[in-house]
Amino acid sequence: MAVHLEPRPAAGSFAWKREPNTKPTNSPLPSRAPTPMICPVAASTPLLCPIPARLSRPLLPETAVGTRATGNSHPRLRPNGRNLRRFRSGLSPALAAAAPTMDLSPRKDLYPHVEPYDTGRLKVSDVHTIYYEQSGNPGGHPVVFLHGGPGAGTSPGNRRFFDPEFYRIVLFDQRGAGKSTPHACLEENTTWDLVSDIEKLREHLDIPEWQVFGGSWGSTLALAYSQTHPDKVTGIVIRGIFLLRKKELDWFYEGGAATIFPDAWEPFRDFIPEDERNCFIAAYSKRLTSSDANLQIEAAKRWTMWEMMTAHLIQNHENIKRGNDDKFSLAFARIENHYFVNKGFLPSDSHLLDNVDKIRHIKAFIVQGRYDVCCPMMSAWDLHKAWPEAEFKVVPDAGHSANEIGVAAELVSANEKFKSMLRK
Repeated sequence: MAVHLEPRPAAGSFAWKREPNTKPTNSPLPSRAPTPMICPVAASTPLLCPIPARLSRPLLPETAVGTRATGNSHPRLRPNGRNLRRFRSGLSPALAAAAPTMDLSPRKDLYPHVEPYDTGRLKVSDVHTIYYEQSGNPGGHPVVFLHGGPGAGTSPGNRRFFDPEFYRIVLFDQRGAGKSTPHACLEENTTWDLVSDIEKLREHLDIPEWQVFGGSWGSTLALAYSQTHPDKVTGIVIRGIFLLRKKELDWFYEGGAATIFPDAWEPFRDFIPEDERNCFIAAYSKRLTSSDANLQIEAAKRWTMWEMMTAHLIQNHENIKRGNDDKFSLAFARIENHYFVNKGFLPSDSHLLDNVDKIRHIKAFIVQGRYDVCCPMMSAWDLHKAWPEAEFKVVPDAGHSANEIGVAAELVSANEKFKSMLRK
């Protein structure tokens, strides 16, 4: 299942201002009317009130948060929480009550676009060469982004979940996807090949250990990799949980999701003759691996369009257009179907749940859209019950896609929490 990104509006902030020529001193104020100042309230609603006589230094030390955080040409000023508490303690009870309570919750808006400082290709087998890129801080905390599908590839927007001043952001296109070659190739393309590729890439980049981030199929791969190499994982953030169980595949490809999106389902269904509709995954496999290139393309577009039309709570027409892209659809549909026909190459239906003990000690965040049709919440719930130590967040007004505002906000928040923990 694929991961797509769109920007989210930046959150508002408090403004802290002093009227010109109002300099606090240690001496008592004259008997004249008190010098006005603007109290710390929302910038749009200034409130005049007197300066306390005993306030002898600027009200609040300010820390510049540069254009990276706001996207503006001027720094945004953010009050320091410890000094805010010191400031409040020095005020009269009435003024202390009027001063705002500082919101110390993690950032939730996406970061601005950044460009890679390094790109490359790594030959991982006799058949496959994968594309990778690095952005952000070369000396920062490493994080690897695992895209969805399988077969969707990465996009520039995937970098925006991470603070580029803190994180060393590693993206790569999995076998046959995106810029990796050969395109849409199914040979030597399994879950365990991809797990091996992640390790090869980590070693190639000389990274001792890293944070793992993935959504949809990326969550499947994140769990498989982390359970195989738990000693190389500093933390896990996963979204739109997909455990690749039969009941999940049946739900989406054998008629369950069709009850919610019948209009999107019918073109997907009608491409297959009635006598083959007992298993749509198998029927599409025949066409996606056909020697007829035109048949492959048409099957790929039908398969891809079905998912693009169901990935959002409110359908996203820009995303739906991707279903008409021959090159994208061919890799997306062929590789995805290849994995699903083979049950994810997992040894059992419950393999990822059965091996949670191997990663139970790793700090993790699970984010799930309540109305996710592609990867219904039952899978996230099952994982949550098996792994209660992981922080679990249900977004009440979202579907599957990572570009939905609530989902993106919780993913950024999870990364910010990791950043805070790592800085301590």
